[in-house]
Amino acid sequence: MTHLILQAPNLVASNIEKVAAIASAGGVQQLGNTAVRLLDVDAAEKPAVQACCREFGMDYAFFEKIARLRDCAILAMDMDSTLVSIECIDEIADMAGRKAQVAAITEAAMRGEITDFSESLRRRVALLKGVPVSALERVYEERLRFNPGAEKLVATARKTGLRTLLVSGGFTFFTERLKERLGLDACHANVLETDQGRLTGKVVGDIVDAQGKADHLRALAAELNAGPEQIIAVGDGANDLKMMALAQFSVAYRAKPLVREQANYALDVSPLDGILNWFRLGH
Repeated sequence: MTHLILQAPNLVASNIEKVAAIASAGGVQQLGNTAVRLLDVDAAEKPAVQACCREFGMDYAFFEKIARLRDCAILAMDMDSTLVSIECIDEIADMAGRKAQVAAITEAAMRGEITDFSESLRRRVALLKGVPVSALERVYEERLRFNPGAEKLVATARKTGLRTLLVSGGFTFFTERLKERLGLDACHANVLETDQGRLTGKVVGDIVDAQGKADHLRALAAELNAGPEQIIAVGDGANDLKMMALAQFSVAYRAKPLVREQANYALDVSPLDGILNWFRLGH
């Protein structure tokens, strides 16, 4: 029996009925105010459902069966524009009046137009030379905000026994603070070199790029003996694709078209904790 989960901040009953008719649903279950589960749908109608949901501004997800969240082992997430609403490097650059130059490179890298992420990061970090470390503190305090549903998703995953992993092409200055705030199990990101309280424009050690993200997730999966069906991986940019490819529950969050195409699931309008509606949360 195939299930279809529909979600949107404002679910319209007539739109749900139209999708249910297209998918020949055998029944409808309410999952709170923002989500429903259509039962026993015709999976062959996926293209028509997809077109309809796009028109109505709804997120959709097909499942052969509804798994228990506790049967998953790992929640892996990207940081910038996924867990949090900003690109930290762009905001640091803004403090130095260099946002336009840095943001243009960030955007091209996320769309997959710059294929060498390490090179794109070095170019951007070089533009931060001389910026005081206090600017990073200001970005964290004044501009960094969690995306909607992020805290609930992480808290529920932790309470259910999943290991939480933050893998970022961004910087440890931010990931370590988020690790402490959210109680994350592990974080991997890049280290900015500093000298006398200012950025040198260089990164210390190996750069966490797309392959690095995948390697960290693969290592944790091996440690826990977790298969793809036990992994939820959430990202938004091209740099996340290798990591997401390791997960059956690969989720494109407000993602670039390239990422949305390759992910198994997408949240275009729903908050991050919309992921929880895809699972059974009880024992």
